[in-house]
Amino acid sequence: MMDLPVRTDLPVRSHLVEYRGFRAAFGNGVEVVHGINFHIDEHETFALVGESGSGKTVSAQALMRLLSEDWISYPGGEILFEGRDVLKMKESELRKLRGRDLGMIFQEPMTSLNPLHTIEKQLAESLFLHQGLSRQHSRPLVTDWLGRVGLRDAEKRLAAYPHELSGGERQRVMIALALLNKPKLLIADEPTTALDVTIQDQILTLIKDLQKELGMAVLFITHDLEVVRRMADRVAVMREGRIIESGPVEEIFSAPREAYTRQLLGGDAGSPAPDLAGPVIAEGKGLKVYFPVKKGFFRKVTGYIKAVDGVDFTLRRGQTLGIVGESGSGKTTLGKALLALERSTGTISIDGREIQNLREDELRPLRRKMQIIFQDPYGSLSPRMNILSVVGEGLLIHRIGAGTNEDRRERVLKALGEVGMGDEDFLERYPNEFSGGQRQRIALARSLVLEPEILVLDEPTSSLDRTIQFQVVKLLRTLQEKRGLSYIFISHDLRIVRSLCHEILVMKAGRVVEAGPAAEILRNPKEAYTRELLQTVGLC
Repeated sequence: MMDLPVRTDLPVRSHLVEYRGFRAAFGNGVEVVHGINFHIDEHETFALVGESGSGKTVSAQALMRLLSEDWISYPGGEILFEGRDVLKMKESELRKLRGRDLGMIFQEPMTSLNPLHTIEKQLAESLFLHQGLSRQHSRPLVTDWLGRVGLRDAEKRLAAYPHELSGGERQRVMIALALLNKPKLLIADEPTTALDVTIQDQILTLIKDLQKELGMAVLFITHDLEVVRRMADRVAVMREGRIIESGPVEEIFSAPREAYTRQLLGGDAGSPAPDLAGPVIAEGKGLKVYFPVKKGFFRKVTGYIKAVDGVDFTLRRGQTLGIVGESGSGKTTLGKALLALERSTGTISIDGREIQNLREDELRPLRRKMQIIFQDPYGSLSPRMNILSVVGEGLLIHRIGAGTNEDRRERVLKALGEVGMGDEDFLERYPNEFSGGQRQRIALARSLVLEPEILVLDEPTSSLDRTIQFQVVKLLRTLQEKRGLSYIFISHDLRIVRSLCHEILVMKAGRVVEAGPAAEILRNPKEAYTRELLQTVGLC
């Protein structure tokens, strides 16, 4: 048999993806990405790191042309995928790429999952569009993928809607949706932000394993430098829309050239503020939150999901109580029960007053004292209200201040200034015009403007880059010392917990498995589950 001649006229592609002088600008002409250059090879993991608002997500989403071109434009450069410029592709060509050759894990799963469709329907739709599979044939694949990304009782959750899942569970569904069609390139935009440390470890391991199995490349966008060190082959550091440093991970981590890179690598939130605990301000005993499971045509109750199952806690004035545990362990539900945002049984007292049986009009004066910052800032900020209205709404509801527009504007600016967003130009802008980290700071300002006594912080730093995380922690400490604030801090980031909390509750499956002073638990955990959490992040 004759050997076929080798063709020499085929184009040589050395890179799967290549950014050449890429620029991006908002509709008002303000340029946010200034001529960046980088490439991603097949099979490798490339990381983009930098502070919130540096242009990481804008650059990544441009590869799939996901941003509305009514308010974003690309005035220069190219983005090549397998040698083709995606910036010049027609919409029909882009649809074939999205979800098949290019998969993306978004930073905020609640805004990327359809609230009107079940989890099964959303994943099955992707299989139908790209592989032609019917719903019947899709179900085994959907169930398998949900299990692989760590969703407990995957088969039972197929009929669930996004709002019925915790933040971490929604993120896992988003990861399954991105990987379902085995893409050539996975764009991971903060893929483990909402996940506890044990599930984070599983997800990162899963992505690595799939990368080997599929020969998949990964573009990793994150503010967690430990994730970069573990996952990436090469890294680029972005600041103010420019790449200021890039190279192999080990080289950048061991010998960073730029002062900003050294700042990212060397930041430290420090030790907790002094424990200035005063009298008990909030207390819960035997708290239970059960959600009924209904089945059949008549929706008969067949069982209960025990989200919180007999929890006791004590919070003192000027103290921070940390609640840690895996996603779905009941942390957020416990915080909502304290604020009477979730129905519960047992007793809850605020300043010695039992609140369980209070009417709504009796609860309203207490609402100002008790504020919450939610895990997903975009889902909690009205997209139809500008920032002045978002932050100042509580002032109107609780009739705080002189009641004039000038007084309200002054109070809002002061609150925004405390979280590092005191620019007066921000007041007329809308939530969609800010980065994820900036939206989280706006949510913090909205709570602080009411001068609360108790603040429930549900993963308040999860979407912030490391330097901003440390700034927020220091701000929270300062406010606590100045105002005598009490915090309930819900988090899976045990390094931040160590930096802020005085007492810790470790939760698993709705129950408290260990409780006590933070320093003692972090230094000498008694329970195997606590040791597992600490070992995952290298604290034990």
